[in-house]
Amino acid sequence: MADRVASDHDSITTVRATLARRGSTNRPAIELPDSSGADAFPAGEVVRLVVDGAERHAKIEEYAGDRSIPGAYDAPSIARNPGSASNRLVDWTDDAGLELGQSVLVDVIEAGFKYGVREPGERVFYDATEAPDDSLASIADELCSSSPRSQAREDAKQLEDN
Repeated sequence: MADRVASDHDSITTVRATLARRGSTNRPAIELPDSSGADAFPAGEVVRLVVDGAERHAKIEEYAGDRSIPGAYDAPSIARNPGSASNRLVDWTDDAGLELGQSVLVDVIEAGFKYGVREPGERVFYDATEAPDDSLASIADELCSSSPRSQAREDAKQLEDN
């Protein structure tokens, strides 16, 4: 069984974030504080996000210098392009009775790789996992970006733009 680490363990850094409206919808996004640092939350990266005990995937977005986590999804590919996929962050806020403007805690389990989100005052446990080796991750990125399916998507996008 994998080691588990508590949200209040010394190895976990916790930041207080805010649930905010995303765009013109009433769907929540986690707005990260300015003081959280770019290194802890790298913009554009798809990361693991533990929501209500389940490991999901999220893309950290940046707009006008502010960083946010707009959703949590079942797979990394869905986090990159969610479309109408189920946003588990919405499910969690609804189930927990959280509202826009409320604080949530974001635990940095491993910066740039794995995070957890929880209600203030709640203590949770996370499976201790390490980020993959950088060289393996770069190989995976290269394979994904050079796959025929990936190329077909790019070709279709260019046709739509023309």
